[in-house]
Parts: sequence; C-alpha cells; structure tokens
Amino acid sequence: MRPPPRILIIAGSDSSGGAGIQADIKTVTMLGGYAMTAITAITAQDTTGVHAVDVLSAEMVGAQIEACIGDIGVDAVKIGMLGSPQIAELVARRLEALDAPVVFDPVMVATSGGVLADAATASSFEQLMRLAALTTPNVPELAALGGREGMARRAIAYLAKGGDAEGDLLEDRLVRPGLPDKVWHDARIATRHTHGTGCTLASAIAMGLGQGMDMIAAIERGRAFVRRALLAAPGFGRGHGPLGHAAAGDAR
Repeated sequence: MRPPPRILIIAGSDSSGGAGIQADIKTVTMLGGYAMTAITAITAQDTTGVHAVDVLSAEMVGAQIEACIGDIGVDAVKIGMLGSPQIAELVARRLEALDAPVVFDPVMVATSGGVLADAATASSFEQLMRLAALTTPNVPELAALGGREGMARRAIAYLAKGGDAEGDLLEDRLVRPGLPDKVWHDARIATRHTHGTGCTLASAIAMGLGQGMDMIAAIERGRAFVRRALLAAPGFGRGHGPLGHAAAGDAR
C-alpha cells in the first residue's frame, strides 16, 4: 500500500473544534491523509466568537515545523492563522526551501467575527502569497488584499471564495496568471452552521495537491467535501456551528 500523503498544517487551535487545527486534522484524516501540525496560537473560542488568544513564540512554531519536516517529511502544507508578523516571516523563510505545494488561507477574521490577524500580521502575508501554489481569500479578505486588481499586481494564483457574498447562488473563482478563470456556481446551503468552512476547504485542497492531483481536481473535491460537511452539520452551539466532517464521508 502507498503511504498516505503527509500534510503539514500551520495554524491556530480552536478550542471548540470547529475550525483551525482541529478542522484541518479532521479534513485531512477523512480524505485519507496523515496530518501533522505546527500550532501558532491557542484560542478560547466557541460558535459565538473568539474570547481569548494566546500566540506562541515564533521560535516554538519553527521548532514544530522542523520536527515534522526533519523526521516524517512533508508532501503539502496548509497555512491558516499565523498570529504575529514574526511567525509569518519565519514560516515564509522555512517554506522557501521546501519542495512541496503550499495552500495559504489568509485568515484575518473568524466566521463569528473575531479578529485573528492584526494589520502588521496581515501586511506580512506578501511573501507567503508569493510562495504558495494557491491563496484562498474569502470576500472580506480579498477586499483587504486589494481586490482583483491587487491580486493581479501580485501575479499569483488564488481562489476567490464567495460564501460570504449575498444571494442564493454562490461563486468560487480560480484566478491564475496567464490562464482563463475557472468558475464554480452552487446554490447556497441555508444553514448557520458554517464555522470552519475556509479551514476545511484549504486543507482539502492541500490534501489533494499532496496526493498529486492537479489544482482544479483538488479544488473540486475540496468543494464537494465542504458541501457534504455543511449538510451533515450536527447542529451544535448557539452561533455559527461546526461542520459534520466525520459524516461527510470518505471521498478520496
């Protein structure tokens, strides 16, 4: 049997289990991969909001990355919440030498509204976007990054996620320099249980790339996984509840 793809997840911990490292591990595991983590921050959060954040030192984040790369090895990387500009800069330096695809989810604000990246941290995203195979901003993140014009100036590949836009039909758009856009449309799933959708999608895409899928195939499988997980949401919490990762099924 072929060993499972080794996916390194660099992100924050969500105590409620719906997003962050916890959602990433569930996604990679359900899709048949081996998840490793470099935790950047510990959060006290639930479906109603982020109540406290304790950011780890850049040195500790770097040590976790080195431990994973040096022993087990890495086939793909997913980056989520970073916590500080020092962590962002360290991660960029370390991943420049790594021969593995990187999916960067530029986390700035949680679904519940909690701020997860200050201005200094957000400004340090530039190097990570340049080295990533794909960046996955949602609607407000894309606006903060300068919109389509700002991304065009960077000449990078990105997936503009439309889940935060208005309307019953949502659009996700893959933009790649020199190639026509690839657009997906789906009917919106009417639910308040959307906590961790961005984390889940980025991890699913990283998993696909780590398996050797091409970009479009990895995105399409990831989108399908997220939609199944939305439909299978267990209904927990008083706010934006978690997805049903385990009930989403094994669609490798």
